[in-house]
Amino acid sequence: MAAPLIFTLLFAFTVWMSYRQYGRIIRNIRLGQAEAITGDRLQRWQNMAFVAFGQKKMFKNWIPAILHLFIYVAFLLTQIELLEIIADGFTGQHRLFAPYLGGFYTFLISFVEVLSLLALFATVIFLIRRNVLNVSRFQNPEMKGWPSRDANLILLGEILLITGIFSMNGADTLLQTLDPGHYPPTGPLAISSWLGPWMFGSLDTATLHLIERGGWWLHLLVVFGFILYLPFSKHLHVFFAFPNTYFARLTPRGQMENMPAIMNEVKSMMGVGEPAPDGEMTDELPEFGANDITGLSWRNLLEAYSCTECGRCTAVCPANLTGKKLSPRKVVMSIRDRAEEVGAKIRSGDPECIKPEFRGEGVVLNAKNFDDGKSLFDLISPEEIHACTTCNACVEACPVLINPLEPILKLRRYEILTQSAGPADWLPLFNSLENAGSAWQIAQDRDQWTREIQS
Repeated sequence: MAAPLIFTLLFAFTVWMSYRQYGRIIRNIRLGQAEAITGDRLQRWQNMAFVAFGQKKMFKNWIPAILHLFIYVAFLLTQIELLEIIADGFTGQHRLFAPYLGGFYTFLISFVEVLSLLALFATVIFLIRRNVLNVSRFQNPEMKGWPSRDANLILLGEILLITGIFSMNGADTLLQTLDPGHYPPTGPLAISSWLGPWMFGSLDTATLHLIERGGWWLHLLVVFGFILYLPFSKHLHVFFAFPNTYFARLTPRGQMENMPAIMNEVKSMMGVGEPAPDGEMTDELPEFGANDITGLSWRNLLEAYSCTECGRCTAVCPANLTGKKLSPRKVVMSIRDRAEEVGAKIRSGDPECIKPEFRGEGVVLNAKNFDDGKSLFDLISPEEIHACTTCNACVEACPVLINPLEPILKLRRYEILTQSAGPADWLPLFNSLENAGSAWQIAQDRDQWTREIQS
């Protein structure tokens, strides 16, 4: 039979391409520095259950949350019908599960149809919000071009998926009477039992066969295409939101990552720590913070690939709201774009991207010797990272627990501590901290009042 063979080849091709594309993304994430994951595992599982699976943080804005829930739940439960389609594809049969599940099958497919209709309604509303109402958080500069087209393509794909389901089920409802030998009874389905006769009731058997098979293949091909398209889309969060919420930091919001080298140096200067042994002293200047994705942690890169591009972070950013250039969403998107760029160049093996001091016969390009003359500062300007007030509004707003503040701080630390650069109006602050241990330029030492009390 030709149909099962074609299906098997398509299925195998999708699995093979998925392995390659998702493997590429995982390798890109691993370009980041190692970071130990500690903390309560139960809390991590709860984060994944309530935030990723339960959509907890979405419901701070009820209307889009409910619409998104329609699509999300429909996406999850439609996989039940997809499993049957895959089983039918391999075996060459039709409605393989129907004879075994009886009335429960009718309930199950009816429930999927109701959810699909709600998802269709939500999809149309989302298309209107993006393209007619022009919701402000979808109009930022970083959303122009591909990001906007990507969102619309996925929504149009959702419409095709639902079209395939109702075409298949609607024609199938009529064929159960016209050709019962090949189309087992499903019982009265919630939508198709009246939609099928209304749309296709005047058509002949051959045309109904064509519509039913066309709907079956349309749904299947859109699903396969969706799987292969996700690695190039912001909708990768469909999968990556789950590990991202699991690996999210459990520390209190606003607690900044410590830099042991700086802490030890300050302790030594204040006489409360031990200086580094002579054997550990080097003439090479240490590098603080990060100027490229290889200076960020793998968890930072996972967050970048988990970004939904919803813009909730930018919509609540006080710097952005006051007209400054900073957009937390754009920062996260830039990290992902840079990870894609670096990953592609490393895979190419281009010797021109090897640091000059590492070049030689037999040297293979890798993350440690990579240098293409670019950095994250080519995508994220100093003006953006200077505008951040570290208020954590973006961290609070993200529906999948992404922390845009963390890479901003790492970039800022690199600029100030490694490059000795930064805004000129910050210099008095740094000088005061260094000379008097205080943020304010005052003549007395910060602890002078304690000495006066003691005397």
